[in-house]
Amino acid sequence: MGHGFTISKIEFSAGFQRLLGRRALFPCGFHVTGMPIKASSDKIIREIARFGEDFEGYQPPASNDDQDLEPVPETSTATSASATAVAKAKKGKVAAKSTGLEYQFQIMEAADIPRSEIKKFVDPYYWLKYFPPIAIADLTAFGARIDWRRTFLTTDANPYYDAFVRWQMNRLHDLDKIKFGMRYTIYSPLDGQPCMDHDRSEGEGGGPTEYTGIKMEVVQWSKAALEAIGNVVEGKKVLLVAATLRPETMYGQTNCFVGTTLDYGLFSANDEEIYVCSYRAARNMAFQDIIRPRDNPVKLAELKGSLIIGTKIKAPFSVNPEVYVLPMEGVLASKGTGVVTSVPSDSPDDYATLMDLRKKAEFYKIDPEWAALDPVPVLSTPTYGEMTAPVLIKQLKIQSQKDTVRLAEAKELAYKEGFYKGTMSIGEFKGMPVEEAKPRVRQKMIEAGLAFAYAEPDRFVKSRSGDECVVALMDQWYLDYGEEKWKAQAEKLLERMNTYSSETKHAFEAVLNWLNKWACARTYGLGSKLPWDPQFLVESLSDSTIYMSYYTVSNLLHSDMTGSKPGPLGITPDQMTDEVWDYVLASGPFPSNSDIPKENLQKLRHSFDYFYPMDIRSSGKDLIPNHLTFAVYNHAALFPERHWPLSMRANGHLMLNGKKMAKSTGNFLTLRQAINKWGADATRLALADAGDGIEDANFDDTIANASILRLHTLIGWCQESADGGSGYRTGDFTYHDRVFQEEFINLAAETKRHYESTNYKDALKSALYETLMARDWYREVTFEEGMHSDLVRQFNRTLVLLMAPITPHVSEHIWTTILKEEGSIQTAFWPDPPASYQPCPDLIAAGQYMRGTLKTMRDAEILLMKKKAKKGAQGGPAAYDPAAEKKAVSVIVANRFPVWQDDSIEIMQRAYDEKTGTIDDAKVKDELAAKGLLKDKRIMPFIQLQKKRIAQLGAESTFRRQLLFSEVEVLKLLIPYIKKNLKLTDVSVMTVEEARSSSAAPDTLIEQAEPGSPAINFYNP
Repeated sequence: MGHGFTISKIEFSAGFQRLLGRRALFPCGFHVTGMPIKASSDKIIREIARFGEDFEGYQPPASNDDQDLEPVPETSTATSASATAVAKAKKGKVAAKSTGLEYQFQIMEAADIPRSEIKKFVDPYYWLKYFPPIAIADLTAFGARIDWRRTFLTTDANPYYDAFVRWQMNRLHDLDKIKFGMRYTIYSPLDGQPCMDHDRSEGEGGGPTEYTGIKMEVVQWSKAALEAIGNVVEGKKVLLVAATLRPETMYGQTNCFVGTTLDYGLFSANDEEIYVCSYRAARNMAFQDIIRPRDNPVKLAELKGSLIIGTKIKAPFSVNPEVYVLPMEGVLASKGTGVVTSVPSDSPDDYATLMDLRKKAEFYKIDPEWAALDPVPVLSTPTYGEMTAPVLIKQLKIQSQKDTVRLAEAKELAYKEGFYKGTMSIGEFKGMPVEEAKPRVRQKMIEAGLAFAYAEPDRFVKSRSGDECVVALMDQWYLDYGEEKWKAQAEKLLERMNTYSSETKHAFEAVLNWLNKWACARTYGLGSKLPWDPQFLVESLSDSTIYMSYYTVSNLLHSDMTGSKPGPLGITPDQMTDEVWDYVLASGPFPSNSDIPKENLQKLRHSFDYFYPMDIRSSGKDLIPNHLTFAVYNHAALFPERHWPLSMRANGHLMLNGKKMAKSTGNFLTLRQAINKWGADATRLALADAGDGIEDANFDDTIANASILRLHTLIGWCQESADGGSGYRTGDFTYHDRVFQEEFINLAAETKRHYESTNYKDALKSALYETLMARDWYREVTFEEGMHSDLVRQFNRTLVLLMAPITPHVSEHIWTTILKEEGSIQTAFWPDPPASYQPCPDLIAAGQYMRGTLKTMRDAEILLMKKKAKKGAQGGPAAYDPAAEKKAVSVIVANRFPVWQDDSIEIMQRAYDEKTGTIDDAKVKDELAAKGLLKDKRIMPFIQLQKKRIAQLGAESTFRRQLLFSEVEVLKLLIPYIKKNLKLTDVSVMTVEEARSSSAAPDTLIEQAEPGSPAINFYNP
């Protein structure tokens, strides 16, 4: 349903643009590149080997408690620690997305695929034949205006698209946008290749975080540790390895921390050294050539953290050459190496823990001497001086290391202040800004052999094959995103491109600021081969960045989605050379060596030039950090500026009934299920109502249910009005006719603006809800003379056209069957008023005034009823009896505003700055004081209200303060409806002067009348 939500944004846009008379191309293809299909296919192969061809050997577990998780294929690096981590991730993913289903064949059975057919899915290309027709059927049932002639599959499954991707990669390579070299990348050891966003079942958006690995040599083991490790060290140097982001603070080490419950391994790093760290860290190091062999860290022994406590180690660069290992409660096995350097002068966590240990040495089972070293000043900041951590601990009233929330706050404050404003207080770079000193200290430590560069994923990342990923340092082909000149081109494109919201644009800008080198090749999965290095496949987020341009020519190249049948031009895949693609897509020279007829090449180029650039691209907000920003980069590199995308919009995720969709909770819905339950148009209407911004949207069952009745009622109304009858009239338009006509013309213009802004929830509101409210008022207010038949037909015609982008089926039915209009509504035009039309804002204002005044009268009568009830309870008579047989009302109209209001408005006008659009409050206050108006308690609330009106309506409208219509005349026209609606025997409309002369109401009530806000006086004749 989430995909349907995103598709609906383009679907509604295509319907709207066609109403404007434009040839709106809405194509849809199928991206099948990457690991997901191949990984699922391989799972079925393993399950068949285990359970049989039809899985007949599978035995369901006796109970949920006995159910085991699918075994994760073991690798040479597997240990109990990593297996546990993967198992936990598997459980979380299964619970979140897979309804607890354990095996791939079960997932496919849950998708209504017969068990006997599942064995065919061992062939990954069978997936490509099976699922696209289902998607096409679902979108067709949805009513999507998709040109299916242009559909295609990615990868070499379609040789034409394969040629297109080869051209893209070759041109990027020629432009030096694709490079080869050593770099950090998220890597799956099981798959043997980089694991990019679309290859992951968990951890999308994660990347490498680079640390400094600090080597702290063991001087003297604790007694417990020495007994546990025996003689496995064999004369090698043993070093505890900590991962830090703050190498410049190493001068202030006072101790080192480990987690007492964590498992630590002694890993053979090389012929001379043994590293002590977590297995997870060692596994990462092994793929960065820090530990040998590359893919298999050799663990010589294992220790609990509690056994290492009391070990004496060397502290590189510290003023304290030797320190002790101490316990810390917050050390995580899932981050860093499990070994933590301690700099209590700068780290709030370190300081809080050190103080805890000093206070409760016996409780923590340490020798007090181990924690005796005092914090050492390392850097100085303007706010906190040379002891940042102690100052913050005191300011935030942090009592111990258990106060994790405030410690996190203190850590953030300390880091920002220290890094951006701090200067070094010690060492070779004393006096230098911390921001400059940090890389220099790091390099000095590495050159001295006391540290090394180390990286790990910034979050838990699991590949679709179930493997916990690492950061590997490897030679690879990568797209040089972030390169200065290319980034400048991308920023220029973004600046020109409409993103429909500031939040979306800011998200793009943030990505452009951090995005850099991106691995574009892999060896496993489905894809197109890298042209110059065919052992690699182009990864899934690199072959899908400019596919939009392929739609413009796909229908001319092939007649089916696989490209097995040539298109109407008779061109074969091998004829689509790079030179041909240059000519067609990149304004290149005519390919003189091509055997494609010149007129056919010109047709391809004309089709591309006719439709490109793309007017709008819509995706979920989670694709801004990758796919959408990659599209910006690639278009900037490969196409001239006239073919750069005009707009991209991003939507939030779709919730269902206010909750996150999840199969495990049963709060889940597919597009097909929604169509079967509510029908296409009710589903589309609920999707339009769900929301449009980058924040998460909500599909509400109650909206979909109500939409069925609403649409059927609309059909009934249109049929009834088309049939005519005694309730309709002809002839000249009355005032109420003109107001109604002006309102739905105005609502049509408002709806058009919302469609143009892709704000479909607002478009639905003005196109359907507000137009029907206007109709309801018109129907009620003309109850005596009846509605005008021509006007009602014009209204119905306008309404179905406004709704056609969202509800095409109902609109088509009303258009052709009820209104008997010629042709399909899909080829009709937007209901713009004729060129001779002149807007009548006075009629709009009068309509709003009539409805507002009637509501005011109802509210006033309700208030009187409450007062009567209160008086009755107290035994006193009420001035007005709503239950009396005879009831009447005087509506008292003022021709001018109170003097104090006019004075206030004049003062505000003089204090208004047209350039800034603001009021000078000091000037207003001075003038009010000069006129003696400051003491009037009505003045300041009134001025605040007018300032809000300026923000909402503009200064001109606020300061004008005159009605566009005759209040008395409009109210007199409304008298019959007021009598009927409020069940009154008499309604009189009079001016303030008339009311005073006839004593029609108390003076205090008469004084309440203002232009546009009459005084209401109910009475019993």
